Amino acid sequence: MALHLTKVAFGATSVDQLADRLALRAKDGPVFLTTRYLPKRHEEVAGQGSLFWIVKHQLVARSPILAFGEAEGGRVAIHIDPALVIVQSRPKRAHQGWRYLEAGDAPADLGGDATGLAGLPPALVGKLAELALI
Repeated sequence: MALHLTKVAFGATSVDQLADRLALRAKDGPVFLTTRYLPKRHEEVAGQGSLFWIVKHQLVARSPILAFGEAEGGRVAIHIDPALVIVQSRPKRAHQGWRYLEAGDAPADLGGDATGLAGLPPALVGKLAELALI
């Protein structure tokens, strides 16, 4: 079973803003985040887990984690897919760094179901989630 990570999208006030930030970074090459330490359970995460983003105390989207690598200064790079997958919004407290998220506790993707929510703009999905309508 896949293991995931959660992280606060620092400075992002909406899913749209996060998506724009990742798309901009993708123009310069691979998208990755740096962290001080390699997660102890990195083998369970790499290639099958995702990084779930927290915006305004809500899990709102995920980026598949492609691999772990080395970064400058002895840090660890978490390589992610820059395309965001919108998920069913779920409350989540903010925290520093990253935290593990078990597969059974991960919110479901909004794409591919009969509701049609995946076709909505991320900003609208975020607003509906804030209002507890989805």
